[in-house]
Amino acid sequence: MLEKLIQFRHDLHAHPELSRQEQQTARRVTSYLQALNPDDLVTGIGGHGLVATFDSGQPGPALLFRAELDALPIQEINTFDYRSRVSGVSHKCGHDGHSVILCGLAEKLAQCRPANGKVYLLFQPAEETGEGAAAVLADPKFSEIKPDIGISLHNFPGFGKNSIILKEGIFTIAVGSHLFRFTGYTSHASEPENGRNPSLAIAEMLQKSQQFNIPDIEREDFRLITPVFTKIGSPAYGVSAGEGEVHFTLRAVDNQRLESFRSELIVLAEQLSQRDGLTLSHESLQTFYANNNDKALVDLSRQTAHSLGLTVIERQQIIKGGEDFGLFSEKFPCCMFGLGAGTDTPAVHNPDYDFPDDIIEAGVNMFEGIVRKVLG
Repeated sequence: MLEKLIQFRHDLHAHPELSRQEQQTARRVTSYLQALNPDDLVTGIGGHGLVATFDSGQPGPALLFRAELDALPIQEINTFDYRSRVSGVSHKCGHDGHSVILCGLAEKLAQCRPANGKVYLLFQPAEETGEGAAAVLADPKFSEIKPDIGISLHNFPGFGKNSIILKEGIFTIAVGSHLFRFTGYTSHASEPENGRNPSLAIAEMLQKSQQFNIPDIEREDFRLITPVFTKIGSPAYGVSAGEGEVHFTLRAVDNQRLESFRSELIVLAEQLSQRDGLTLSHESLQTFYANNNDKALVDLSRQTAHSLGLTVIERQQIIKGGEDFGLFSEKFPCCMFGLGAGTDTPAVHNPDYDFPDDIIEAGVNMFEGIVRKVLG
């Protein structure tokens, strides 16, 4: 089974698709699952998502396990045989590995259904853009699925392979992106006083935004703002710019602090636009809710890891990256744990990253171990 899973991961890796475009990836996963005869298989959830159900036929809890389908807009520089065949797109976060681990759980459940309750396997679209979880939850097809608990994992380079990283409470922080658009009007470049150029307002916003940073992740009021894109005017050298925009990514420990942070930044933008006679518009582009790990489920994951002889790392610091699974933790008890990907593995989102095949088995065993402890 392990060799079959590795080959399937290589196939997924070679054919990556961006968020909301995962049609062929979903078809590949659907074909794999159909051969295992799940009790139900629903496709097209939240876009290209799908849910496979393995039902004991007996009363009991409903467990949801989740993996992701989408890849990233990153040009891969690896040269192995299964490298990405799509220019500018690659699996640089390990979602190919996560999906294969969930397929491995399907293999185990196909061989032996749980003694009680049921298991839902959710392959979620659009995690990288923060849109997928909300789309899944809003889909009427998902309304029939009422999980009692949710479990997910993410591979973590920088930690020993097959180690299990756990933390109660906030595991990954709240992350949001915000666009500010300043509009004035153009003038001749020799007469900038006759126009309303947003350049100074944008430059000052970029500079002053850094004063909001509290970069110590140990602090409860940690927050980080990162400028990610800006555009002012056009390369027309006789024209003083009349419009511009700046995009930021914001990070805070929890959802409430993120919204407070966003509000403070909006106030700054309003002050600068009023000072320079500009029109301001702004919008939130992406939001990743903080993953709030349920204590009982962290305990369950810890017990499972110990029973499998896996090294457990009790993490004290919050993970600074965002993860779309956080929205599910707002709806029902959830736990996301880390799966060590190796101390010499490139970091996720790097162009030379590749999910390690030799951590697939531990991921499958963790998922199955949790199923057996809860449902038998």
